[in-house]
Amino acid sequence: MKKILYSLFFFIIVSGACKKTSSLAVENPIDPPKPTLDLPAAAKDGVVFINNGTSAIITLFAPAKTSVAVIGDFNNWSFTASPMKKANNGETWWIQIDNLNPNTEYSYQFLVNGNLKVADPYCEKILDEANDKYISAGTYQNLMSYPTGKTTGIVSVMQANQPTYTWKNNSFLRPEKNSLIIYELLIRDFTIEHNYASTLQKLDYLIGLGINAIELMPVNEFEGNLSWGYNPSFYFAPDKYYGTKTALQNFIDECHGKGIAVILDMVLNHSFGQSPMVQMYFDGTKPTSNSPWFNTDAKHPYNVGYDFNHESAATKYFAKNVIKFWMQNYKIDGFRFDLSKGFTQNASNNDASFSALDASRIAIWKEYNNYIKSIDPTNFYVILEHFADAAEEKILADEGMMLWANLNYNMNEATMGWLSNSDFSWGFSTKHGFGKSENLVSFGESHDEERLNYKNITYGNFSGSYVIKGNLPTTLKRQELAAAFLFSIPGPKMIWQFGELGYDISIDYNQRTGDKPIRWDYYTDINRKALYDAYARFIKLKRSNSIFNTANVNYNLTGGVKYIKLTEGTNIVVVVGNFDVINQTSNIDFGSAGVWVDAVGNSINLSNATYSATLVPGEYHIFSKTALK
Repeated sequence: MKKILYSLFFFIIVSGACKKTSSLAVENPIDPPKPTLDLPAAAKDGVVFINNGTSAIITLFAPAKTSVAVIGDFNNWSFTASPMKKANNGETWWIQIDNLNPNTEYSYQFLVNGNLKVADPYCEKILDEANDKYISAGTYQNLMSYPTGKTTGIVSVMQANQPTYTWKNNSFLRPEKNSLIIYELLIRDFTIEHNYASTLQKLDYLIGLGINAIELMPVNEFEGNLSWGYNPSFYFAPDKYYGTKTALQNFIDECHGKGIAVILDMVLNHSFGQSPMVQMYFDGTKPTSNSPWFNTDAKHPYNVGYDFNHESAATKYFAKNVIKFWMQNYKIDGFRFDLSKGFTQNASNNDASFSALDASRIAIWKEYNNYIKSIDPTNFYVILEHFADAAEEKILADEGMMLWANLNYNMNEATMGWLSNSDFSWGFSTKHGFGKSENLVSFGESHDEERLNYKNITYGNFSGSYVIKGNLPTTLKRQELAAAFLFSIPGPKMIWQFGELGYDISIDYNQRTGDKPIRWDYYTDINRKALYDAYARFIKLKRSNSIFNTANVNYNLTGGVKYIKLTEGTNIVVVVGNFDVINQTSNIDFGSAGVWVDAVGNSINLSNATYSATLVPGEYHIFSKTALK
């Protein structure tokens, strides 16, 4: 439950990032002059346009630097033409650039201390000479060309009159937390075109499934194109490999129009070497001790890239700006914060000490959560990948934050028919000590876990003629059995993309974070479509019947026959199933005799309160006293 899986791929990138950083030095640098002057009232972080877009005030927060100049299309990339002034705070550099065309895109960089070229950390678009050439016109039309021969490294872009998006769905009401059915989605591996427009074309498929929220894996600029996105470098710029800024806004708007919330996966535990914030304070191996944002060495054992110091005022300021930007400019409905347990300055070298109750980490998350509430208090989702001490998670849940509950290992043991570690009751909020089930997002699969059906097919149990391993129809029925239980557990749920079709290609195919086969042909397979239909049926039951969020719950999820009993008013629902590979007899107290309606089969008439029946392997029922909607 406590493990967090990250790819060796990230560590390879870190090494490459260090090499990139050292290659940015400028030959024969000329240090521009550096007068000190008050920061203009109109200035903001990054670029602000004035005078109807014909002038731009550009700023860079760069404490302890001796000189900063801006170079770009507007001054023919001259190292000496545009020296920036140091503001009286001694930490921010600024300049006003005039005679701009408001309709023109300008590429630019900062020249720091005369020998380091970096892009603007606050820019909303970057140019990448190495990777932009692989972005198709169908995904990003009229992409500005990189200024080849004029500079090197990542380049930022500014434009006064950017294309603007007109929002259509301004009255979207977010689903209540308890009714959330989240579909975690990686744009890269969802459609062949890997863009927002092509993903929108699959929206009816998702609506048919019944989900009411999409969680996008990171979409802000990350290193390279083929990535999960957990190697971020620019936090305000949508990654162009998935489409334009307005295409992303349109995606969110269209989802809202269909009743679907959009949650962004946000990575603020760390950044990678392409980040200008890393590069400006870097010794060639790791961040320097005077970095305003980063620790010299990571404080916890699961870090990748370079570790943010979340007790630093500069980091908090930056993180809040990132949060506010996406909330206001993209009208998102929530964040899933990656590796939220890493927001600590208490050093640890093992999971036990890393997971221990951490007062500083609690304070940091309360501060960020309260800041989010100050921007949008109306049911905005704050989801943490925390996996920390139960007492700490309870404190955060009591503040309204939602915590991930990973059921993958135990649920997969159950679907494979190996019963000794098949108790997935960790999905119940009461096991965490939470007062409300809405604060626990439980799931059987996520991007970070092995695919359930891959392990079913590869390692499934057998007895006589009942064989799981290598038997696709049987493995899919096992998935259906598990889904009936997952969606019956009170609280929000999450599905990993194509899990509803029994995706059975290993997470380690083409290396862990490498692109995976996109198998829309699964939907035409009769057995896989049956699983999709079962998911849709369970989701409809959960969303249409409040009993699936009742606080009155009993269950036994050990052994072969497992059950969940839900009570609300005069109605009772009992979900029962046989996870063994042999016939098993159930003896469950239903609470009353009489007729019980089966939402997935035939009604039964009990002569007494005990349900005693022999269940074949994989058999399950959803009984209720009153027929469910």
